[in-house]
Amino acid sequence: MKTVLHRLLALLLLVVALSCILAGWLAQRPMALQAPVDFTVERGQTMRQAARAAHAAGVPVPPAALYWLARLSGKAGRIVAGGYEVTPGMSPLDLVDRLHRGEVAHAELRLIEGWNFRQVRAAVESHPWLRPDTRGMGEAELLAAIGASESHPEGLFFPDTYRFPRHSTASAVLRQAYRAMQQRLAEAWAARAPDVPLATPYEALILASIIEKETGRPEERGLVASVFANRLRVGMRLQTDPSVIYGYGETFEGRLRRRHLDTDHEYNTYTRPGLPPTPIAMPGLASLRAAVRPDDTDFFYFVARGDGSSQFSRTLAEHNRAVDIHIRGRKP
Repeated sequence: MKTVLHRLLALLLLVVALSCILAGWLAQRPMALQAPVDFTVERGQTMRQAARAAHAAGVPVPPAALYWLARLSGKAGRIVAGGYEVTPGMSPLDLVDRLHRGEVAHAELRLIEGWNFRQVRAAVESHPWLRPDTRGMGEAELLAAIGASESHPEGLFFPDTYRFPRHSTASAVLRQAYRAMQQRLAEAWAARAPDVPLATPYEALILASIIEKETGRPEERGLVASVFANRLRVGMRLQTDPSVIYGYGETFEGRLRRRHLDTDHEYNTYTRPGLPPTPIAMPGLASLRAAVRPDDTDFFYFVARGDGSSQFSRTLAEHNRAVDIHIRGRKP
């Protein structure tokens, strides 16, 4: 009798051992996936709920099996909320490890130098991996939501590529871009030239935005900045077309005419002295640096040559000749 019991016990132990070996092999075997599968673990969900969410999204592992794998490996008690991507080649154990460590999937968004706030907001709120929590907010409400103290959002966001966990909020990315601009602006302002004709970092941001829109070639930023700095020093109007265009907003028809330059509004730098009231676009780091440390020149004018470069002039007579050549097409 004892011999039979010993044999049955040995057989049972063998079955258990083989089951463990098989389970371990299956746990480490790549899942049969043809394409990546995305799923989300909401804050406060348990491992059981996460396993169901993964299975419902298309992960080919029974929820109970994934749960027990996590429990037996000691990882079911702590999983991290967020968006996850399961890729071909991953095993169930890989997935459990990823949930336990919080290796959420990330996405990227690039904000481009020279964009205005409408473009920034549209890009953030339409991103497929961002929750558009700012949609419907007024500008004041949005600025409060990201912790900004300014009253106007234009130019406050630093152009860069931002990487974030999938299913983050639009406000989180805007907050990150806002803080990046605050840091870059502070660094630029601290390194400003002693004689720069700007009173505050915000004025530097305004001028940098104009430089960003007026510069056709990166190597000319310092020269463009010098023209505006020289004009500010002597009280000469900036007469910058991008500022005039910005003032018309979405009503601008696409071609700047004499009537636009003659019609007064707060962004018309042909009719009003000094800087416009706010930035007109999102300047990059090079434009920030050019605004606070312009080249040392005696230029007061520039005109586009038509190839992306500009002709810089010291006097109005020189400038008019350059306009005749590059705009009117007259021979020198």
